[in-house]
This record gives sequence, structure tokens and C-alpha cells, in this order.
Amino acid sequence: MGLAAGIIGLPNVGKSTIFNALCSGSGKAEAANYPFCTIDPNHGVVAVPDVRLERITAIIPTEKVVPAFLELIDIAGLVRGASKGEGLGNQFLGHIKSVDAVVHVVRCFEDGDVVHVDGSVDPLRDISTIDTELMFKDLDTAEKGVLRIAKVARSGDKEMKAKLEVYEKIHAKLAEGIPARRALDNEELQIVSDMHLLSSKPVLYVTNVGEDELLEDNKYVKLVAEHAAGENAQYVKISGKVEAEIAELPVEERAGFLETLGLAEPGLTTLARSIYKLLGLETFFTAGEKENRAWTINAGFTAPQAAGVIHSDFEKGFIKADVYTLADLETYKTESAIRAAGKIRSEGREYLVKDGDIMFFKFNV
Repeated sequence: MGLAAGIIGLPNVGKSTIFNALCSGSGKAEAANYPFCTIDPNHGVVAVPDVRLERITAIIPTEKVVPAFLELIDIAGLVRGASKGEGLGNQFLGHIKSVDAVVHVVRCFEDGDVVHVDGSVDPLRDISTIDTELMFKDLDTAEKGVLRIAKVARSGDKEMKAKLEVYEKIHAKLAEGIPARRALDNEELQIVSDMHLLSSKPVLYVTNVGEDELLEDNKYVKLVAEHAAGENAQYVKISGKVEAEIAELPVEERAGFLETLGLAEPGLTTLARSIYKLLGLETFFTAGEKENRAWTINAGFTAPQAAGVIHSDFEKGFIKADVYTLADLETYKTESAIRAAGKIRSEGREYLVKDGDIMFFKFNV
């Protein structure tokens, strides 16, 4: 899909540990107890667990099952002064510019053996540090943008005059300490999209807790939850230490380990689904004897666009798509029975694919 989320946070909050557990070998990052052990961004591909694919496979046996995937980038820890180059800050901020959404890992555990770059655990201070550095960088970008657009607007160009108003608005809001994602509506964010503002990216907060704090929110998690609600964002609670242990276990032993912790599923399963949603992604399925597969699309894709995710020829020669639901599959058990019941829909070029559709494309090239 070409969409990626960047994992950010202060040094030693558990970013790389979480990244390693998520990617399970696809992009291992170094994890160590000192700042800047990660300098270059690490790329990984993460499978997105989806119980719907399991339910499809329970009815339609197949040779291969392929889940949906998303791309993650582990970005080295930011520190106060990053926007002015502290701790290789400009390089790290540049890495954030390339991602579509931000996964902000916040330390919510006490551990005297793990150094905190600011000397103590304070999640709201840590969030403020990161946001401030992003906004400082954006403020510089916006200032240059205002000067650039103002030159054209003075010529009498009405479109540029309107654009200048939005540029000046975001510059003022950033100066007040309001990130772009909270300062502008979606239409205004689109107008300033050419500036690639770091603080405009949607955020998911990840509260990293100790292994004995998974079942009940500690005081730090409650602070982050309240902060996230205040900016209409989501948060996920996980223990990076526990997830790292789970990732090292044989698959057949994981359920038993989770049961001893009182958990129904790994926290990383919830996290992967949350990142997928944050990126504005949805899933459709194809099913058959050779392969049952979850395909990733942007929300709002038409049937031909979805077909193009499988192969460009499918989109070019699209004729129609046969579509049915998982509920119908579980009711009627076979595709022929679903068709006999009149539950398979024949959809054309204008059809907007719904999350969870099971599809078969007909094309001619």
C-alpha cells in the first residue's frame, strides 16, 4: 500500500523492544539501555491478525493463508532540543517526515535499572517534549511557507490569498503551542499538505507498562488516557517486556502463557489492528483452494482500485466483482449455496468496497 507508521518517543521508553516484538524478525532493531543506540530508522513489515480470515479458512480449506500487512519504521529516540539538532535531532525529525502516522510510545513503568533521559517517569512531560520538538520544526517550516506564499499572493492571485490565510493560521497556532493535527480541520490540513508538517500526522499513544500492570491501569496510563481523549486520539496499553517474551516462545506455548497473565490475546495484536486503523486502512478477502488472503486497501477504494491491489491488469481490465459477506458464508457454508440463495452481489466500477467484503474479480485484458 505504500503507507507506513513511524514509532517515536524519547530514548529508553521501549520503542525498539516493541518494534522487534511486532516484526518478529522482519526488521530487528538494536535495543539497549542508553540513548541513541538506534540511529538509522529500522523498517519492518508486520502481519495484522484478523479473526475473520481464520473464520473464512474454517469453512473454505486452502493451501495457503496470507494475512494483511503494514509497514513500520522504528525512529531513533528524540530528546529536548532535537529541532535544533540535539542528539542528531534534525536527522531523526527528517525520518518522521516520511511516515503517514505516528505511534508514540510513552514510558509508564518504574524501573531503576532502565535510565530515563530526563531522570524520572512523567508521561505527560515526555509527550510534551516530543510534541514541542515537532512543533518547533513545523514553526520554522510554516514561517518559510508563509514568506513563499505571500510573494505570490501579493500579485493578486485569489487562490494564493486564500491559501496564505491558512498558512498564517497554522503559523499562529504552532506559535501558541497547538500541533497542526488539532489546529486545522481536514480541508485546511490538505491545503498545507505540501509543507509535510510533522505535527499534522495522526497519533496513536502506546503506554508501555510493567508486566504486573497489564490488567489494571496505573496512574501513568490514566494520565495518558486522559490526554489522548482530550485530542480525540486513541491509546493502547502493552508491556514491551512481556511482548518480547511472547515473541520468543514457540507458537504452541503462547496461549498458555497468556492465560497465566490473564490475557485473551497479545497486546501487540491490539496494537497492530490499531495502527492499521490509524493509517485509514481496510481489508477485503479472496478465498479459494489455493489461497485465502487478506488484502489491504485505503478506506473508500472502488472495486477496480481494490482489484488493482492484486494485480494492475485486474484494474485495467475490470469487468465486475462478485461480492459476498462472511456472515453469508457462515450461514450457507459454500459459495454455490450462497449464490443459490441470491446473496452474491455483482458490483460494477462505482462500487465502494466495504471492510470485510469477500470478493472475486472478473476482468479482461
